[in-house]
Amino acid sequence: MLLPIRRRDFLKVSAALAVAGLARPLAKADDKKPLFEISLAEWSLHRTIKEGKLDNLDFAKAAKHDYGINAIEFVNQFFKDKAKNTEYLTELKKRADGEGVKMLLIMCDGEGALGDADEAKRKTAIENHFQWVEAAKFLGCHSIRVNAQSSGSYDEQVDRAADGLRKLTEFGAKLEVNVIVENHGGLSSNGEWLAKVMKKVDHKRCGTLPDFGNFAINKEKKEWYDRYKGVAELMPFAKAVSAKSYDFEESKPLTTIDTRTDKETDFLKMMKIVLAAGYHGYVGIEYEGTKVGEPEGIRATKKLLERVLAELSKA
Repeated sequence: MLLPIRRRDFLKVSAALAVAGLARPLAKADDKKPLFEISLAEWSLHRTIKEGKLDNLDFAKAAKHDYGINAIEFVNQFFKDKAKNTEYLTELKKRADGEGVKMLLIMCDGEGALGDADEAKRKTAIENHFQWVEAAKFLGCHSIRVNAQSSGSYDEQVDRAADGLRKLTEFGAKLEVNVIVENHGGLSSNGEWLAKVMKKVDHKRCGTLPDFGNFAINKEKKEWYDRYKGVAELMPFAKAVSAKSYDFEESKPLTTIDTRTDKETDFLKMMKIVLAAGYHGYVGIEYEGTKVGEPEGIRATKKLLERVLAELSKA
């Protein structure tokens, strides 16, 4: 069963919502639409793909037939050399369209730091991402997900990351593709910092992809940002949401995984924050646990989100 939110937790989240300007009743979706929809992030299957058991071209088919999910989020490293390969992208689109699966975004890594202190390297990083904007446009994705990696002081990193993001976003805007940033380590996992970057970029095509779990500012020093406060601070700019899940409570047998909850994040509490921001888009499953296999982890996360959806739809 979903556990009720304790009073002290409620007060903590309420404070975070107030900081982000979201302290208001849960927003309602259109009567004909659910409060949110579920998508599948390809990283949930990264071990399966790296082991050669699934090809990127068949990701859409697997999402629909294996997990009953009709919307997907790609990871660029699984077709890193194919960004400009029109033949490959055409086949990728053909297969997804044939399955009736929406391609939402491409998560981009390994293309350089958009907030690099060296202006020449920052320019190169910006231009390295252009091909992924173009690939996203070709596939019909609404966004590419990037990182706000930088260096220097707190304020210097705000300026540098905002500069790189603004220039990339201006390119993306020409193709009607959004540039969205995930909390993904370093200062980007500080919700207050990333919100400041968004305000400095100040472009309707630049937003965030709040991830439920990526709030480790410095793992070695065990510096963690409060995940609920962080998501609340990032939701005003959100154009996608990542439901990161890890391992599930171990007291439940595998035959009842539909009643298990994530050990790291209170999904009900988190989704209340998401909906309070007026967000009713896709929430992407991104399973990163190790106690059960990727297929089971994906299904358990989906069941959890479905239970949360049912609970919140009663309100």
